[in-house]
Amino acid sequence: MRIAFMGSPDFAVPALRALHDAGHEIAAVYCQPPRPAGRGQKETPCPVHRAALDLGLPVRTPARLKRDAVEHEAFAALNLDAAVVAAYGLILPKAMLDAPRRGCLNIHASLLPRWRGAAPIHAAILAGDAESGITIMRMEEGLDTGPMLLKDAVPIGPDTTVQALHDRLAEIGARLILQALAEDPAPVPQPEDGVTYAPKLTKEDGRLDWSQDAAALERRVRALNPWPGTFFTLGGEQIRVLAAQVAAGDGAPGAALDDAALIGCGTGALRLTRLQRPGRAAMDAEAFLRGFALPRGTVLG
Repeated sequence: MRIAFMGSPDFAVPALRALHDAGHEIAAVYCQPPRPAGRGQKETPCPVHRAALDLGLPVRTPARLKRDAVEHEAFAALNLDAAVVAAYGLILPKAMLDAPRRGCLNIHASLLPRWRGAAPIHAAILAGDAESGITIMRMEEGLDTGPMLLKDAVPIGPDTTVQALHDRLAEIGARLILQALAEDPAPVPQPEDGVTYAPKLTKEDGRLDWSQDAAALERRVRALNPWPGTFFTLGGEQIRVLAAQVAAGDGAPGAALDDAALIGCGTGALRLTRLQRPGRAAMDAEAFLRGFALPRGTVLG
């Protein structure tokens, strides 16, 4: 089948490789343009761009699509059977959605209609959902509103991190998109009830609000690392919290309840187990506290 692939981050790479290995003719790979990265701010291609180059596939990196008639015409000229979209990062205009004969199929990392939007994997962990999954849907102009073709669910355990869930869902997405292209399942409209949205995350979403319940804060640590990262402030520094556990304890929100990083929350307490100072290596709490003490009574911002 002649397809275009449209994706940018690591999440999309397994699907691109699966489509290539299955023998589909990938006429073009679309991804976000290279961006400055690292200390030298060198222009760096995204993971899908790098994977496409490794596979010898042609890559297009338009900065925008909405009103770019030239891009619309170039896309239509590819004469596609289908386009596969996975965390691409740009909204496809109607002219592009309508161009492939079987439409544009999206690999969405949630069990739609729950968690439409930009950050569904993070949102599922933040909300304490018991499961997440992949939905293959046929795209339309609305935000993740298109009819569903296939679904597969996975449980979210009490220790599931966003990275582990991300990697599992990426594998499932690769498998399901091959199945959808091979079987062409009948589309099923999304139900009107149960719709929730997962907005794009910002750095400030990582600030730990100690007035919240300890369980909610522990989920936030699991959901937002490595990006945007969870943190508190103390002595003018932003200290990253990379792992934590709900623990017994009762005290003022944000106050250290002992000398071993047990912090009071709105309800219960949170034991910080892995931390990182700016410009320093991440450390388990015991090693961290030898160089940066948090004595009982210290109040974290």
